[in-house]
Amino acid sequence: MFVPTTVVSGQPPSSGPPAGPPIEARPGAPILPTAIAVNLGSGRTQVWVAGRGSVSCPTGDTFGTAGSLVRRGRVVAGSGCIVVLSQLTRRYSDPIPPGSVVVVCRPVLATMAEQDAIRRVVAGVFAPSRVLFIDTVRAAAIGAGAAAGGLLIADIGAELTEVAVLDHGRVKVARRAGIGTRDRARGAPTDLVAHATTRMINELRHDPVAPAAVPAALTRGLVVVGDGAMKPDLSLQIATTLRIRVRSAASPRAAALSGAGLAAMAVARDPAAAAARRLYPISRGRKETP
Repeated sequence: MFVPTTVVSGQPPSSGPPAGPPIEARPGAPILPTAIAVNLGSGRTQVWVAGRGSVSCPTGDTFGTAGSLVRRGRVVAGSGCIVVLSQLTRRYSDPIPPGSVVVVCRPVLATMAEQDAIRRVVAGVFAPSRVLFIDTVRAAAIGAGAAAGGLLIADIGAELTEVAVLDHGRVKVARRAGIGTRDRARGAPTDLVAHATTRMINELRHDPVAPAAVPAALTRGLVVVGDGAMKPDLSLQIATTLRIRVRSAASPRAAALSGAGLAAMAVARDPAAAAARRLYPISRGRKETP
């Protein structure tokens, strides 16, 4: 299967980890695992490798609607995803050594079954020493440089929309809905995606789990990432309905991958310090309880 691929050479996406030699090959440094970030989205599959930059290609509808590899954020064709990721990694000039540290973006509120399906795909391609998960909204906040303090963020993707309130990079409350920009392309009205986003944000406003975090986040307005951030009419409709400021993150389609890459580098260099200081809150399995 031929996969059309976008290659970004020299450095990872804007706002992502700095370019430079692979961290396992720095002169005089101990041998460290290769840091890798993966975002297996319904619209695009993205991979970033430390010192090598990022590669990406379309994911959804690779075989038509009935045979999508990732549908509504869930892996439905693991073998096909392995093929796509394997083809992407072969775009790098040198093979990726085994034993890497891979940080994978996952949809917020992902189930164990959803995570296990992603883990099997990643393990089948990279033979990693560690696979860790980070919520996509968390990764996007880190990649956009907006993780400090309270934050209201919406990741409007091809087939999945996620909204969350973060407090210093940790998800306090979140919602997700199986709708996205691809539904607009298939004929769904624009206000359907906007309505789903505003409905979930209003639910967060009244969620008793984190009453203090929500007002603080709302004062900063809404940060939008993903493909939906490239639709000005969508942002305008959300802003008008909620009467809050809505802004797009820099490089919104690459923000989550950039944040996952930063997390992967932190873990590869010093896993104990990354966990103790909670710079990049990630986990091996089920979503952490705030």
